[in-house]
Amino acid sequence: MRIVVIGATGHVGGYLVPRLVRAGHDVLAVSRGTREPYHPDPAWAHVTRIQADRTAEDADGTFAGRIASLAPDVVIDMLCFTPASAQHLVDGLRGRIQLLVHCGTIWVHGPATEVPVREDAPRRPFGAYGTGKAAIEQLLRHEWQQNGFPSIVLHPGHISGPGWPIINPAGNLDLGVWNALATGAELPLPNFGLETVHHVHADDVAQAFERAVTAPEPALGESFHVVSDRAITLRGFAEAVAGWFGQTANLRFLPFADFASTVGAKASEATKEHIARSPSMSIAKARQVLGYEPRYTSLQAAAEAVAWLQANGRLAPTVPPISADLYPSA
Repeated sequence: MRIVVIGATGHVGGYLVPRLVRAGHDVLAVSRGTREPYHPDPAWAHVTRIQADRTAEDADGTFAGRIASLAPDVVIDMLCFTPASAQHLVDGLRGRIQLLVHCGTIWVHGPATEVPVREDAPRRPFGAYGTGKAAIEQLLRHEWQQNGFPSIVLHPGHISGPGWPIINPAGNLDLGVWNALATGAELPLPNFGLETVHHVHADDVAQAFERAVTAPEPALGESFHVVSDRAITLRGFAEAVAGWFGQTANLRFLPFADFASTVGAKASEATKEHIARSPSMSIAKARQVLGYEPRYTSLQAAAEAVAWLQANGRLAPTVPPISADLYPSA
């Protein structure tokens, strides 16, 4: 098939585009700039690269027409954040494609009542990102049910892998958390460290998108969680990371207000955003309908990401080497 990937050089696209090429598809990679993918692969030599500023072209009403002019069978949209942008794309592609696969987020769910959370759980999203993505999902479901526009929505968790900082055991992006755990320094955690985060390796997300491209008809108009097999608690995450470096986690549990004053506004706000949701998502539906099977556990995805940070000088030089045995080989 002829597949257009919007946002092709991002975290997931770096794995997804080569997968699609190796599967025999004709791939057109749309991105705003000329940045190289996070994950290099020889398959990119067989990809048509297209530059497009979606924000500007959405504003002047030309983006959907530009995508339609590429004559795709399938469009994979990794970079849509507002219902207006989604509607513009749907209107431009209506009657012209076989499938639109949209990248959502597990943040379409707010606080959970029962875990693991299924896709049909009552939605209580909060914050602009989660509510915006939930509205897009509703729009696409309506378009399928009322107008027959074919779409599938995939909801990834905390996307992890080599090439960028990932959510750490304190629920934020502070690289000092890894340094503390690797060297036995004290690490503050909020409350009792029992809130959860739910990671997924970027290549596992790419696997789900590849499977969605050829998904059976029951997948149309549906949404699917795309995460690792199980979520992890902050405390368990911290203890595991310390063990990678031969340490015992030196943890100090603080009421959230004290934690926030200790780590600062930026880190504590990120932590709050994650632990206020404490995601723990079910992938039973994705397994059954799409045949999705994550290759990485949450800890394995994190270990590979930390190994990259260390190899690229992003951690303190005193941090001992991490073993490649902690995550699957390429």
